[in-house]
Amino acid sequence: MSRPLSRRIFLVLTGGVLAAPSVAWADGAEDDDEVPALLDHIIIGCNDLDRGIDLVKENTGVRPTLGGVHPGRGTRNALLSLGERRYLEIIAPDSSQGQIVHFPQILGMTEPRLIGWAVHPPDIAATAKLLRENQIAFKGPDDGSRQLPDGHVLNWKTINLADDRHGILPFFIEWSADSVHPSKDAPKKCQLDYFTVMGVDPAELSQVFQRIGVEAIVERSDRDRLRAHITGPKGELGIST
Repeated sequence: MSRPLSRRIFLVLTGGVLAAPSVAWADGAEDDDEVPALLDHIIIGCNDLDRGIDLVKENTGVRPTLGGVHPGRGTRNALLSLGERRYLEIIAPDSSQGQIVHFPQILGMTEPRLIGWAVHPPDIAATAKLLRENQIAFKGPDDGSRQLPDGHVLNWKTINLADDRHGILPFFIEWSADSVHPSKDAPKKCQLDYFTVMGVDPAELSQVFQRIGVEAIVERSDRDRLRAHITGPKGELGIST
């Protein structure tokens, strides 16, 4: 029987989009401290939504469900629950709309990969105040919405940093009190084991996270990147920027 790999060693040795159904993690590898406490969702981008859905389904055994469209933003998505108040969003262009407002790079992405993440602060107005006090440029809080396939609309507010370092830094989201969090009604049975920020200068990047009020462990890497690992009933998926 092969010796289990630690998750950190596995992610250091691999890159890109990875399917690893035969890899077993060492005992104790599923501690919550390997995922930022306020993480709301991680985002996989692709120019073809079906391709992103198939990637997740083939490697975890759970098929993300269509979430709906983002009116006026040029995109649509599919969703997968990753546990309590955490989920995966696969985002792709919506051919029925025009210009893509957020994540325009997905138009050229033929292979799915991580493009960003979101955190849910306790009070988005307090987050805006903190960013102003720390002289960090941002936009918002802005209203956002998504129309579900059944016609209902989810609503939220977001803050986006003026410089998110190409998705390495998160955006902030506060869900409307009358909206069901996507982790509640998206397909379940998967979990986010590991999410990490990696940077060329971990100390400097860690200071930035402190200034924006987000706790995140930053590991050293040859370039700034995000990496995540999802486990499902039939396999595992490692994915990165």
